[in-house]
Amino acid sequence: MEQYARRNLTDVASTASLRVYVSEWENGRRPISDRYAAILRNLLGVTDAELRGSSEKPTLQNADGYDDLLSRIDSASSVSASMVKAFNDQTELLRTMDRERGAASLLDQMTGHLTALEDALNFAVLPTARRPVALALAGASTLAAWQAIDSGAVERAWRHYELAKRAARDAEAPMYLAHAMAEQAYVLCDAGRPALGVDLVRDAQRTLGQAGSPRLRAWLHAAEAELCAHAGMTDDSQRALDAAMEVIPPGPEDRDPDMLSIFLNGAHLTRWRGNVLALLGEGEAVTSLYEALEVMDPTFVRARAGLHADLAQAHLARAEYDDAHTHLRQARLLANRTGSVRQRRRVDLLSERL
Repeated sequence: MEQYARRNLTDVASTASLRVYVSEWENGRRPISDRYAAILRNLLGVTDAELRGSSEKPTLQNADGYDDLLSRIDSASSVSASMVKAFNDQTELLRTMDRERGAASLLDQMTGHLTALEDALNFAVLPTARRPVALALAGASTLAAWQAIDSGAVERAWRHYELAKRAARDAEAPMYLAHAMAEQAYVLCDAGRPALGVDLVRDAQRTLGQAGSPRLRAWLHAAEAELCAHAGMTDDSQRALDAAMEVIPPGPEDRDPDMLSIFLNGAHLTRWRGNVLALLGEGEAVTSLYEALEVMDPTFVRARAGLHADLAQAHLARAEYDDAHTHLRQARLLANRTGSVRQRRRVDLLSERL
């Protein structure tokens, strides 16, 4: 019951009180309230009459669960634009909290949010009701997946990306599908299969074609460049970097209005370019990375940890060990602040090279 409550953002009594309630329910000394009956029906897969031990014989329709099914279908069909906006606002709030505080403290909230979106989609019948919810689910699932990567839960991340891709197909949204595919490639890279990740990113680019926004296309090229660097494909990595620089829109705006999970402008791309050059062992990486550090939004705490790790890697390539140590210390502090398992793992690997 406590796990169900956490997943669905519902309040229940304390553990000690719940134990008393269960004992009294079993012995008939306490009636089951409607609030707890709703939880128990879902957990036990029983009808209300079966749960409460009613002597009234249920109709065949009620016993088979059709009333409950139709009730949920009716509820899903009435999901309004304001409710979809509320779902998206919740995703945006979780995205902001993740950016500033890290993913570790958001697991229960994110799980409950995804469950609510999945329920709304599972019982929506017609495309007009399904598409807006599916789009909201696709955006929330990619966020949950990236949080799982950051927390070191790679299987959960993979499953969230699969959910995001299904939702994007349901929503007929190639931008969201391509984005989920490309982010999923990072799971393959972290698992030691960067070349397979490159293939997946390129498949995402083919899926998108020229229909996506320039900012998303630049993001896909930059992701390809990073994965190519991990795979040792130096020339391909450089070509992808050049392609990203060619299509990134000018100006300071970094949010893609058609793809709210994308934050990318020239300054961000400079930082990403420095990251890729550092992976390739190029000396000029340091210049790009310091330029990015000067203009970086301080609320991007986890990204700042990654930037310091990039600088440490770039200084290591130049045998500048004191500077590398300084940036590794900063990266570790920020990674600990956000609870980023992925960043801490990278810091540990770089520390072994000092």
